[in-house]
Parts: sequence; C-alpha cells; structure tokens
Amino acid sequence: MADTLAQLLVHVDSSARSSERLALACQLAARHGAALTGLYAAAPSFTELTLGAAPSPEYVASLVAIDDAKRARARAVFDSACAGHPVRSAWSELTEPPAIGGFVQQSLYADLLVFGQHDAADPAAADVPPDFVESVLGVCGKPALVIPYAGAVRPVGGTVMVAWKETRESARALAAALPLLRLASQVHVVTFGEKEEPFVSGAGLSLETYLKLHGVRASLHHGGPEPQQVGELLLSRAFDFDADLLVMGCYGHSRAREWVLGGASRSVLRSMTLPVLMAH
Repeated sequence: MADTLAQLLVHVDSSARSSERLALACQLAARHGAALTGLYAAAPSFTELTLGAAPSPEYVASLVAIDDAKRARARAVFDSACAGHPVRSAWSELTEPPAIGGFVQQSLYADLLVFGQHDAADPAAADVPPDFVESVLGVCGKPALVIPYAGAVRPVGGTVMVAWKETRESARALAAALPLLRLASQVHVVTFGEKEEPFVSGAGLSLETYLKLHGVRASLHHGGPEPQQVGELLLSRAFDFDADLLVMGCYGHSRAREWVLGGASRSVLRSMTLPVLMAH
C-alpha cells in the first residue's frame, strides 16, 4: 500500500455539507502535496420515474434542467474550495449511472477517497444510494476518509486515534493512515480483547516496532474485553482524547447485491462525530 498521498479522489454532489468535505480534502492535499480530483457522482432525476406512460418532453426537459442546476452548484462549490488552497485540482463527472460502479472504477487510481456521511435529512441525499460509501469501500480496496454531516470539522491529523485489531482491514487502514500519523502531534492506539501471544520465537514483529520504523510515536491503550457496542465506545474514546481523526478497519460482506456492514463499522458510520479513515 502506498506510503504517501499523491492522489485524492473526492465525491462531489449537491449536498449541504459538500463544501466542508471539499475544504478538508483541499487542506489534506495541500499539506501532503497531493493532486485532488473532484468526481461528481449523482443519480439523474429520470431514474426516479415510475414505469407507465411515457413522460412528456416538457417534463423530461424540466428534469434535465434540475440536474444541470445541481451540477452547476456542485461545480461552483468545488471551484471555490480549491481556489482557497494551493492544490493541483481537477474536475470530473460520471456520465452514466450507476454512481457506485463508476466511482469504484475511478477509485482504483487514487491513494485516498473522501466521502461525506449519509444524511437522510438532506434532500440531496436521494442523489446517491444510502449505502454508497460502504459499497464503494467494500469493492475498490482503497481507503476512504468519511466526513460527518453534523458539527464543525477541524483539520485532521493533529490528534489521531487508531482502533487496532489484528485483522486485514485494520492493517490496511493503519498503513493507509501512515502519511497522516507521521505528521500528527499525538497518536493513540486503542485495542480491546485478549492479547494473543505471537506463534514465533526470537525477534517477532509487533505493532510498536512497525509504527517506530515508519516514524510514528504512539501511545498504546488496552481497553480490556471487547464490549458488545464497540463502535459507540470507540467514538467515546476518541472524544476523550480530543481526537480529530479516527482510523479503523471497515468490516462487512456482500449479500444479495448489497454490502452488509459489521456492527462496529455500521455504528461508527451512522453516529460518527469526527472524520473517520476506513479501509476494507
């Protein structure tokens, strides 16, 4: 996995919090010298038409005008956000639905994706599937930074909390976060459950050694037995540390063409109070 951030891919739509998402992405890109591409991905209004009589040309034209206006607003927000930061930015649009498939294809060429948390109260939320973030994460294999839809969003990377577990997902998230962790003022690593002894003798590898080799100084905290509501506890511990970023694995599986999240991942994505960097 890449040890630097060279390309960010930001999901752009007409949602109310798109400007916060773009501002944070621009800050990250400027800090790491990365290129930033905004990809406008939203379902066209005609997909909401029900089967039956063909709509009139006037009605179809009105739907096209609505979509054009949404796209124009999103582009204006993107241009405004990028103008305030010294970043190499580019704009792109998906030309055909579905949004998930097109975004997954483009995500393969990015180091970090940036999304907004789904907000059912935002009228623009209907422009993308409610499981858009987890569906892209579950397929593309790339890490993503998800921004909450409520509250002020601070610049990320000052105080970072890592939720560590000896799993593929957690290891991928940690590796993806290394460029941010190296620049952080404080890094707190939180673990739960029984600590398993390695099945090796001699100089075995460890989390502490791995982080030190990558130039990351971290404080390790063992939280005891893993609670049933671990997602809520992770958010609580992040609040205690005054963290501006949570790093964790995204757990889930595909079932009947739907991405089904694990309990902790689902809880965090629904109730997040700070940006979360996740990887599956």
